[in-house]
Amino acid sequence: MSFARLVRFISTDGKTYIGDAILPSGTVDARKATQAYVIKGDIFAKYEVTKEAKPIVKLLSPLAWNQIPTVRFLGLNYAKHAIETKMPKPVYPVLFFKPVTSIGGPTDDIPVPVMAQIDNETDYECELVVVIGKKATNVSEAEALDYVLGYAVGNDVSQRAWQIRKGGGQWGLGKMFDGWAPMGPALVSSKLIKDPQNLQIFTKINGLQVQSESTSDMIFKIAKTIAFLSQGSTLLPGDLIWTGTPSGVGMGRNPKYWLRDGDVVEIGLENVGTIKNKVVYEKPKSKL
Repeated sequence: MSFARLVRFISTDGKTYIGDAILPSGTVDARKATQAYVIKGDIFAKYEVTKEAKPIVKLLSPLAWNQIPTVRFLGLNYAKHAIETKMPKPVYPVLFFKPVTSIGGPTDDIPVPVMAQIDNETDYECELVVVIGKKATNVSEAEALDYVLGYAVGNDVSQRAWQIRKGGGQWGLGKMFDGWAPMGPALVSSKLIKDPQNLQIFTKINGLQVQSESTSDMIFKIAKTIAFLSQGSTLLPGDLIWTGTPSGVGMGRNPKYWLRDGDVVEIGLENVGTIKNKVVYEKPKSKL
């Protein structure tokens, strides 16, 4: 039996497990699960969903760092977002990467280091996250979704000063920080998501909704993106593809709306669930 909503979690014995979330009736959100059936084996090869249920104390990111070969991101992949940023609609996917250390859990704090507090331009970006399940090289658009293991939702936290003005034209410096890609709450099997291009996605800051859109507004649909990225560049099991953010980001608003110390960011995706993370500004180290 294959998993439905894979979670990685710490249980009451202090150990970390992967499991299939046992959801309360009437919800699809793994953050509301209190138990999960333990999964044994390799989720990218052969595994078993056991009947052993373990209590969930804390949800972690669905995949550990050592399970993720690369973390790819698309920029400007929603039509309305390209308009709000006053940037041209891309002809080809705009690609950038984050280190695996940026991956955080669905309830982890978002740490803002002193370097990222320059100009206080920290922004939020709700995104649908694709997890590749098997090696993909030169695949066609028609077969691309067959390579998807599942979906999650994430926040591509961005520091606009470093991304746009101080990074020499490269986005990496504004995107690289530890914990700046929290995701989850579960890895939802692709078998449960019949049409990933017809899902509502949103962001709330301290309860105020600031982003709300359908994934149908993507410029490069998921199948096209996977096919394109696999041309001459092999996608591996565990690779993450973050598929861009819709309109409503802080830098696109008037007045601009930046994240502040203590803000609570909630990111949600229809049929997948929500993540909820607190922004925490790190204090400068005192001089001896």
